[in-house]
Amino acid sequence: MRLLFLGDVMGRSGRKAISERLMRLRTEWRLDFVVVNGENATGGMGLSAGHAKVLLEAGADCITLGDHAFDQRDMLSYCEQEPRIVRPLNFAKMAPGKGVRVIKAQNGKKVLVAQALGQVFMKKPFDDPFSALDGTLRTAPMGGAVDAVIVDFHAEATSEKVAMGHWLDGRASMVVGTHTHIPTADAQILPRGTAHQSDAGMCGDYNSVIGMQKDEPLRRFITGMNKERFTPAADEATLCGLFVETDDKTGLAKEVVQIRVGGRLQQSVPA
Repeated sequence: MRLLFLGDVMGRSGRKAISERLMRLRTEWRLDFVVVNGENATGGMGLSAGHAKVLLEAGADCITLGDHAFDQRDMLSYCEQEPRIVRPLNFAKMAPGKGVRVIKAQNGKKVLVAQALGQVFMKKPFDDPFSALDGTLRTAPMGGAVDAVIVDFHAEATSEKVAMGHWLDGRASMVVGTHTHIPTADAQILPRGTAHQSDAGMCGDYNSVIGMQKDEPLRRFITGMNKERFTPAADEATLCGLFVETDDKTGLAKEVVQIRVGGRLQQSVPA
């Protein structure tokens, strides 16, 4: 299978890039399944139901969320209605929606998509993501119940993200980090066949401070004082993510390519 994961969609600029580019990329790269992290797509804080529909109509097969999953209140009900949305597995136990979904790809194959939140340097004390994902993947092994497994690990610390990749190596097609908005240069296939990248980066305007217009973040760093709210940067976005081609029998990765398309960053294109 040919899989694409796109990092955190940031504001209007990120939504626009997804809407204008993704369907063409699906055709040009012969993609079977696309996951988009959408948790910053609405004003940089959460995802509204309306904007979720925009991403799905643009070509996403599944949307993952993150620690801002329910900043937009209508997502509390919409994630229960829409089976293509995945919220963090180790979020509050009474949270609506699901942290793992099995979704049919366009070629009829089954893809398990799961998301968990990290613990290191995060603002809230989330449950252990390692045991949560371990239990989930044991119930749906690749080559049996599902044909591919994509794990979005939404975390701050690269050390925790690398550890998660090794913990799930051989049990997932792809383990990719989100949350920091900065793409890491460590895309690789781990020893047992799982593709890994510590952070996919964002789909947003990189002439910014992690997707926000520069003035207010700079003011806060320099003076220690707040003056205005953060506002998403609005120039051309770069789509950042990870492309993985899997073995049809095992679901493990046989090719991995770090993706950067458009905007300010250098472009990468899968063969």
